[in-house]
Amino acid sequence: MNLIQVASEFQTEEQCLEFLANSRWPAGVRCPVCGNDKVTKITRKTEGDNKRPFTYACSEPTCKHRFSPTVGTIFHGSHIPLRTWFLAITIVMDAKKGMSAKQVQQHLAIGSYRTAWYMVHRIRKAMAEEHPTKMNGIVEMDETYIGGKTKRRGVARKIRAEQFDMVIGMRERGGRVRFFHTPNARKAVVKAIVDRHLSPDAKIMTDQATVYEFALDETFKKNHKTVNHQIEYVAADGHTHTNTIESAFSLLKRGLIGSFHRVSIKHLHRYLSEFEYRFNVRNINAKFEGILERLLKTETMPYKQLIAPVAE
Repeated sequence: MNLIQVASEFQTEEQCLEFLANSRWPAGVRCPVCGNDKVTKITRKTEGDNKRPFTYACSEPTCKHRFSPTVGTIFHGSHIPLRTWFLAITIVMDAKKGMSAKQVQQHLAIGSYRTAWYMVHRIRKAMAEEHPTKMNGIVEMDETYIGGKTKRRGVARKIRAEQFDMVIGMRERGGRVRFFHTPNARKAVVKAIVDRHLSPDAKIMTDQATVYEFALDETFKKNHKTVNHQIEYVAADGHTHTNTIESAFSLLKRGLIGSFHRVSIKHLHRYLSEFEYRFNVRNINAKFEGILERLLKTETMPYKQLIAPVAE
């Protein structure tokens, strides 16, 4: 569903809550405590700003638990109306280069910037791929730098590493993309990413960075091809290049610079998850339903956890 469809279909809190219940329990509502399928719907006579229009009560005599379709989900305990949540999800999903929390706050008349910021970070958390499958086919791999400013050309790599944060990217031709915020692109880091995320049958295409010679084992080296960027963008065979992962990097950077301007390195992994997920589902019609399903399964993220300092 696009923004117009979401705004038209979900005009009341009850409609949103019914949709959540049907999405969460397609075979019928079940008690989240005992699993009993015999539940009673209790409709509130008066609506309040912080109260859902209806709840459920478990009919099991030893349980009798009362719950809302939002219990145990990222929506639980939120004072933001579900309709606002649904619109925010759609806006974030439809913004090719991302949508800042300030823009979301202004578009949806959310009371404070902090509330909008917390909201979009919970959406980004749901976009993270918890159990990624290995990439196959032709996979391009490259690294780039995020942040910092360099006014002179030819800055030493050692100095750049101190000023910038590194992102390693992998992209299947005609398929998925993945981004990794890493401390560097040394052998151990690259090897761990390759071993975890690449199928042994994958054909790897990179530039001529020497790290790949040391990081790839013999199985991967057999299917490894390189392009010399000092003299060409595409190798003589017309097939070996890293142009598609570089185009993904370009979209990522334009979004970070143009939409967010500055991002905290502490939260960079969530921004990477956002761009990665949105790119990977770009050709799917049910994007709204897909991210909503993830939100229902994602563990809650307390605000204290979001702002907690990074462990050394």
